Amino acid sequence: MQIQNKYKLKNNLFILAIGIVLSWLCIAYLIYPNINLLIATFFQDGGFTLEPFEKLMKSERAMGSLWNSFILAIAVVITVNMVGLFLVFIMGYFEIKGMKFLRFGYYSTLIYGGIVLVAGYQFIYGDVGIVTNLLLSIFPDMNPNWFKGFWAVLFVMTFSSTSNYVIFLLNALQKVDYQTIEAARNMGATDFHIIRKVILPVLKPTIFALTILQFIGGLGAFAAPKVVGGEFQTITPMILTFSGIVSSRDLAALLAIFLGLASMILLAVMTKVESKGNYMSVSKVKTSLVKQKINNKFANAIIHMMAYVLFVLYTLPVVLIFLFSFTDSKAIATGKLTWDSFTLENYITVFTNASAYQPFLVSIIYSALTAIIVVGLILYIARLIQKYNNRWTAILEYILHIPWMLPSVLIAMGLIITYSIPNAVMFNKVLTGTVGILLIGYIIVQIPFVLRMLKASFYSIDTSLEEAAKNLGASNIRTFFKVLLPIILPSALALVALTFNSTLDEYNLSMFLGHPFYQTLGITIQNSTSPDALQDTRALTFVYTVLLMIISSIVLYLVYGRGTKAGK
Repeated sequence: MQIQNKYKLKNNLFILAIGIVLSWLCIAYLIYPNINLLIATFFQDGGFTLEPFEKLMKSERAMGSLWNSFILAIAVVITVNMVGLFLVFIMGYFEIKGMKFLRFGYYSTLIYGGIVLVAGYQFIYGDVGIVTNLLLSIFPDMNPNWFKGFWAVLFVMTFSSTSNYVIFLLNALQKVDYQTIEAARNMGATDFHIIRKVILPVLKPTIFALTILQFIGGLGAFAAPKVVGGEFQTITPMILTFSGIVSSRDLAALLAIFLGLASMILLAVMTKVESKGNYMSVSKVKTSLVKQKINNKFANAIIHMMAYVLFVLYTLPVVLIFLFSFTDSKAIATGKLTWDSFTLENYITVFTNASAYQPFLVSIIYSALTAIIVVGLILYIARLIQKYNNRWTAILEYILHIPWMLPSVLIAMGLIITYSIPNAVMFNKVLTGTVGILLIGYIIVQIPFVLRMLKASFYSIDTSLEEAAKNLGASNIRTFFKVLLPIILPSALALVALTFNSTLDEYNLSMFLGHPFYQTLGITIQNSTSPDALQDTRALTFVYTVLLMIISSIVLYLVYGRGTKAGK
């Protein structure tokens, strides 16, 4: 009995110590910076003030960025739904020749996204882009800056967002019971009527959720307006501009807060609507969906033509970036491929020159540390939430989901303003301007996704296995490492790979929190899109992009490919 009491005391002390550490982490990185951002914005000189609102209303640039963000968000919702729905139906409902081949093109943005994708489109269609140079040789009077402004941003945002849209909506399409389609057709319904009355009601909840997410993404767009926006500037690039001026930091903070509030309200609306239930298409014996032939020859030709045009638009940047990564700077500047222009010099430089491979190495180190730390930390936290399902673990879980409700720019502004001076919460250490603050930001934004996945993995384990281990005398630690961890490990390793992959070319946080002497790939690639960038720099960026696409492809195959548990 005395030994058991001693063991319980040690266990309680250990849990108390863990609780103190977790409480400090939550307060220091998730709660206090965001609260302090509000205090620093609205409480100046010891009292409450509305001066930031007055400055916002008087600033034409700030108000213009707000207006532009809403215009872009609405436009993105429309275009992504149009293109996304078309892709979903030609991939999952209609018979399209060559779809197995076309599918790779439509999913190409899964292997390169963010600033890499935007830079790719800029290199292809920008003022010194490959396609622009080709068009100028045919139409000398054409404006070389044609790929700038609202329409360029909308174009990039549309094609960068549809792959994930299609994945989720295709999954929802598979829930349609084919018997309901056959019944409608037997009653004389046309294909258009079946799509409108039978299929779309089933897809409606998913479409609504994806629409909200697309609106949030358009509202907080950063990379596309920054690179190809020109005079069309949105909220996030304006926040970056204002945050670099000490006297305008309150204005930057107010814009970040506004962006955060808009995201939280939209997510709350989405959750509320989803809680009311979904439309279902069911019968006593569910029948899998069968692809339909397009009987109208004219409609069939038009749809096939549109399918292949979209394929070209998706794959052209990937193909040209790959080809021009093997060419010299002259070929990149002129946009002309010749046998004499092909070389391996760009790849040799990236792998041998310290200044060339440093951004790649910096991003790999940041990504690897982020993946290992966040998965290792959340692995234990998810176990605590699953084992001790009480009020305190529920509060902990809500706190850890804070980064999911806030845009990354708001998180960055909170960290910058809070830890730019010595602070007792951080033991009087200054974080702003250090190499560690970017790692902290990376970890924070990855927490909700990793927590949700690992928590689901823990709840899927048969509880009888843990009970059997305890009956055999195994301690909690031994049970975790010998019984639970081997079951969870495949999911944990998959999350390590996905977290590493998503952080490798991260741009938004890097622009706010990155160290000037240790620039990541995202910043380096963005800098190369400047008209003043050297052609040799552009050539190296092509190599970076190709390497990122290769790494992303390998990671996606290892996580979701054939033969893996996730793939099945």
